[in-house]
Amino acid sequence: MSDLDRVLATIDADLDAALERLFATMRLKSISTDPAYAGETRACAEWHARDLAGIGFDAGVRDTAGHPMVVGHHRAGTGPSALFYGHYDVQPVDPLELWDADPFDPKLVTRADGSKMIVGRGSADDKGQLMTFVEACRAWKTVTGGLPIPVSVLLEGEEESGGVNLPPFLDANLEELRADHAFICDTNMWDKDTPAITTSLRGLCGEEIVVHAASRDLHSGFYGSAAANPNHILARIIADLRDADGRITLPGFYDGVPELPEHLRESWAKLGFSEAEFLGEVGLSVPAGEKGRSVLEMTWSRPTCEVNGMGGGYQGAGFKTVIPAQAMAKISFRLVFDQDPARVRASFREHVNARLPKDCSVEFHEHGSGRAVAFDTSGAVFQRTQGALTNEWNKDAAFIGGGGSIPVTTLIKDKLGVDVVMVGFGLTDDAIHSPNEKYDLRSFHKGIRSWARILGALAG
Repeated sequence: MSDLDRVLATIDADLDAALERLFATMRLKSISTDPAYAGETRACAEWHARDLAGIGFDAGVRDTAGHPMVVGHHRAGTGPSALFYGHYDVQPVDPLELWDADPFDPKLVTRADGSKMIVGRGSADDKGQLMTFVEACRAWKTVTGGLPIPVSVLLEGEEESGGVNLPPFLDANLEELRADHAFICDTNMWDKDTPAITTSLRGLCGEEIVVHAASRDLHSGFYGSAAANPNHILARIIADLRDADGRITLPGFYDGVPELPEHLRESWAKLGFSEAEFLGEVGLSVPAGEKGRSVLEMTWSRPTCEVNGMGGGYQGAGFKTVIPAQAMAKISFRLVFDQDPARVRASFREHVNARLPKDCSVEFHEHGSGRAVAFDTSGAVFQRTQGALTNEWNKDAAFIGGGGSIPVTTLIKDKLGVDVVMVGFGLTDDAIHSPNEKYDLRSFHKGIRSWARILGALAG
């Protein structure tokens, strides 16, 4: 048997123990956005540092102005060096009443068809995913006493709450964290049988606006039509963001957005994507957005403008005839290619101010920004990773686009100057950020085996 064969056999034999280690970190309530859980968030960082140290990494907890980072190095080995990024913090569990069981009491649940899934907060996002990489390293160490290549691990504790302390941490530790390649395991497979490498992510620009009119809520019988209604003003602002064909109307919004390259269009056409099934899973049937664009094109390579929340006036039970003093909306833009989030933000604010009556005012609150990122898949690291995944899953690994945003990807690319290979084993029904989050046992098991193969392939 080759070293790789023995490593894969060790992973299979050690699966139950690997699950127990995953359950141990999932029991820690590392909710980074809630200060009440700061102690448990730190305890989770300490757990991961100890776990990495236990398999030979020089690992420790690094303090920041917020929650700590975990950094570990295994410098021995030949070949190209790799930096692996994951995050150990999780989303809040609200609404708790929609969970079938305690979200921090992880369980292995058997479905009616006999397949199994890991259920609990953090199972897929991102504790289960990051542990696939750690367990692959553990198996290599167990079998050979070392790793095929030099590896560094960076685990963040604030990914789910903005990640404001990651950029300064990277700036302060650039030389220590430099590597030939970087890897992130926080993405999905194409489907349950087809592994995938995500090669592009959209950028983000988030804005909250609050429109103010009268000094207090007004009786709609006394002041109706005479007084400016912030709900009406806000409705016009939002309605005017798109034209009848679904295009976003902000001046200069599409600057830096080319048409989809033909080779990408052809590659995506081979994936067998069903728009009807994609929308049907969420109870819809008619694609929205830009007319004449496919759903994959709109979710992977076109920018968006979405209203994520809005409110104004009485919203309790029953009815109250008031004209509200203010109304608010939270609006996000997903950006692609070379769109500049600063220019998009400025154009949006001009759009709002142009529709504001003279005796009304508006507050703007910025909620994050970041550029889109894309990688050339012709390089050796992408080709070797694709080959390793294909060998494990017996199905060609797909290069796919990503509709979401993972800001650390752009940070690593810009600050460390390396390509980032995004390999994840999540599925679209994992319910991340939602009640009853799950991670298929098959994803966890074959994810570990996949990383073992990738490490071996990178060593040549």
